[in-house]
This record gives sequence, C-alpha cells and structure tokens, in this order.
Amino acid sequence: MSIERAKAHLEKKGLLDRVIEPEVQTATVAEAAAALGCEESHIAKTLSFYDGDGSAILILAAGDAKIDNRKFKDRFGLKARMLSSDDVEPMTGHAIGGVCPFGVNPGVQIYCDVSLKRFDYVYPAAGNAHSGVKLTCDELFQAADAREWIDVCKGWA
Repeated sequence: MSIERAKAHLEKKGLLDRVIEPEVQTATVAEAAAALGCEESHIAKTLSFYDGDGSAILILAAGDAKIDNRKFKDRFGLKARMLSSDDVEPMTGHAIGGVCPFGVNPGVQIYCDVSLKRFDYVYPAAGNAHSGVKLTCDELFQAADAREWIDVCKGWA
C-alpha cells in the first residue's frame, strides 16, 4: 500500500508526525485544500511525466501553478508528456490521487518547482487520496530527496 511506503519514508526523515489523514478525500487540489484547511495554492501537487528513458519525472508545484511547456522542454530536452492513468501507479509506486515524492519507485527523478517558494508551509500528499503532510519548502525538498529547485511553471521566476 503506497501510504505505508510514504509513511515509512517520512518516518526515516523524522517527519511522520506531520502526516494528516482527514476522513474526506484529498485527491484533487480543491479537495485537499478543503480537507487540510489551506488555500489551494498551498497544496504541493505532484505532477508526473515521462522522462524519455522508461522512468518518470515528478515535479512538485504549487496548487495554482501550470507547467510551461517551453520551460519544461528547455530544462529536460523533451516534450512535457504526463503519465497516462495506466502508467502512474506502476511507474511511481503511488496511485492517482495519492502520488507524492515519498517512497517512490527507484529511478524516479524528483524536482521542486520555484512556484512553491512563496509559502512558509505547503501540503503534499502522503501516499493516498486521504492524506497530506505539512512541510516547509526546505523540509519538502529534503524529505523528497529532490534533485534541485527548477522553474518549469508559468508565471514564476
């Protein structure tokens, strides 16, 4: 179960106590914001893309951010193609609605987008569609084992 993998990952990072498991669904940005009591922009959504080599790229971005295709291509050298619904769980280790950067499959590349940096706290999912975790941007970067901060969303520099 992917929430167990995510929790085990967060426990190793000393952040298990930050996991929130509301009774209501948190699968979408709007649902997560309502359930976690924050603005939609504070949700750290995990966007999943093909990397061109048979694995996945996960980009954590603010809930109100949209991928800029030109910036993505300039950064990664390929067209931004989101994972198909059939590929999400096998490639990332998490099902749709709970995709997060914690406890992912080996080989998955994780990046944080600068759209998140304007917030003191953000709320990524924690492995299923009924979870979240409250983290500072620095904590998120560290907990996700992110490779680097990048700028691939529209309107953020």
